[in-house]
Amino acid sequence: MSGFEIGIYTLADIGPDPLTGHTVSAKQRLDDIIKAAKLADEAGLDVFGVGEHHRLDYAVSSPAVVLAAIARETNQIKLTSATSVLSTLDPVRLFEDFATLDLLSNGRAEILAGRGAFIESFPLFGYSTNDYDELFTEHMELLLQLNQQDTVTWSGKYRSSLKDAEISPRPLEQLPLWIGVGGTPESAIRAGKFGVGMALAILGGDPNRFKPLVDLYRQAGIEAGHSPQSLKVGVTGHTYIAETTQQAKDEFYPYYSNYWHYVNRQRGFGTRMSKVDFEQMASPETALFVGSPEQIVEKVLHQHELFGHTRFLAQVDIGGLPFEKVAQNIELLATKVVPQIHKALR
Repeated sequence: MSGFEIGIYTLADIGPDPLTGHTVSAKQRLDDIIKAAKLADEAGLDVFGVGEHHRLDYAVSSPAVVLAAIARETNQIKLTSATSVLSTLDPVRLFEDFATLDLLSNGRAEILAGRGAFIESFPLFGYSTNDYDELFTEHMELLLQLNQQDTVTWSGKYRSSLKDAEISPRPLEQLPLWIGVGGTPESAIRAGKFGVGMALAILGGDPNRFKPLVDLYRQAGIEAGHSPQSLKVGVTGHTYIAETTQQAKDEFYPYYSNYWHYVNRQRGFGTRMSKVDFEQMASPETALFVGSPEQIVEKVLHQHELFGHTRFLAQVDIGGLPFEKVAQNIELLATKVVPQIHKALR
């Protein structure tokens, strides 16, 4: 097998179920996330990711804490943030939290760092959005050093200097680090220069438009002296699976439309997605993973031809989707999609 990994991730959004109007509590959302992780682990999926937000309509502000709870309930599955908002996190605190998670989980921790889709963490932690890019770059440089050295001497612009600082605890081995990339060439090049994995958030449209980013990432990585083998690409995307593609579209549309309605409202515009728009977004040649297991397999394999990626993470719990539907998606992903992908890539 080519070592292709398949998993799921959650951003822990809390929204009303559009069919019943019921909204789960933050406590229920967290309980469901832990249950989903257990199901994913038992089903043999490879990775479980948890995102970070600092808003009342999301249940997780500390991925490391939630992943530590999951670590004690699971055995094999890798545990990653998806993403850690590195611009406004202290890299030392982030690294020590995930090193602790690594020890608790027997070496399963990973960090996927990103700049985040929202900016509420900037005022919350005393940072300026004017420093958006520079903060991320500086914090990433420090994070890489923390991962490589037990004792760190470092100085930068936005954080107090470190002199022979002991960074404790140490993970079992160096933590795998990834950068989440939404669509800008600069982000792809940065991930390549740092020599860390690149996780592409592909939420729809034609996947071909992401190919240049993958090429830029690999080129920048090789030019910076990193081995091609170390330059890993992952794809993350919204996913809904049912026995047939029509069933998947019919069941998912109310939830997907609902999801974009409240996400867009959070950003200041609240247009609703029409059924026609959704049909277009879910068509066979697009990147939205909605359909029968065969349709999902086809899309993942098509993207693998384009990107040569080694990891696919599905977001299966958005828009107020009830837990039993999330559980069905995990089961279909593990029993119908994974075997076909592994067979095709063998």
